[in-house]
Amino acid sequence: MKTAIMIPTYNEAENIESLIDEVLSIADDIGVVVVDDNSPDGTAEAVRNMGDRDGRIHLLVRTGRRGRGTAGIEGFKYALGLGPELSAVGEMDADFSHDPKYLKDFLKEIKKYDIVIGSRAAFGGGEEGRSLVRRAITSFAAFYIRMTTGIEVGDPTSGYRLFRREVVEAMDLDGMISTGPSIVQEMLYRALKAGFTFTEVPILFSDRRAGEPKFNWKIGIESLIMMLKFRVRYGKLKR
Repeated sequence: MKTAIMIPTYNEAENIESLIDEVLSIADDIGVVVVDDNSPDGTAEAVRNMGDRDGRIHLLVRTGRRGRGTAGIEGFKYALGLGPELSAVGEMDADFSHDPKYLKDFLKEIKKYDIVIGSRAAFGGGEEGRSLVRRAITSFAAFYIRMTTGIEVGDPTSGYRLFRREVVEAMDLDGMISTGPSIVQEMLYRALKAGFTFTEVPILFSDRRAGEPKFNWKIGIESLIMMLKFRVRYGKLKR
């Protein structure tokens, strides 16, 4: 396996099997690491059954800690432990808001850049089936993140990304302070501060295919507050 895609899950039984099938169809040397927060809907069991038939499917079930941030950290650490032949580690959502078809573009671009970001802001990208209010919220969040942290990325809220192995290895994953979705910005911040290169690939972001959304206003506000903590802890990135 040369590429592993980390997928955090909680109650994604309606989506996960189809998503894994589509990811694995992209290339023979791609695999998945599903990090499940002990979903009561049978998500882990579905992944476990698939893994019994295909060695490219890996499952990590967490029974204590929960949250997007800690799931991401543990998922990346697990992926790095799969072997030295692994050259890239990615992440995506489990609800089909991130279409697996774009992974083909990611795999091409990772040969030239250290980080590939699936971007709604890149030319040709955008959002499908979302209200003007939700689009406005996304735009405001991106603007706020850029102004607060200095992250000069068109879509700094995107959690659909691919990293070269050495990028993830260079990060102090255990030293991350994020426990929620702000892990997306913290990892990007650290990578850019270390001088790694990036590119943005246009994607169309869609609402989840099935299941209930996990995001709420409390999570959103906490994420915005984390940007201020990053500014204090790491300083603002310079252009």
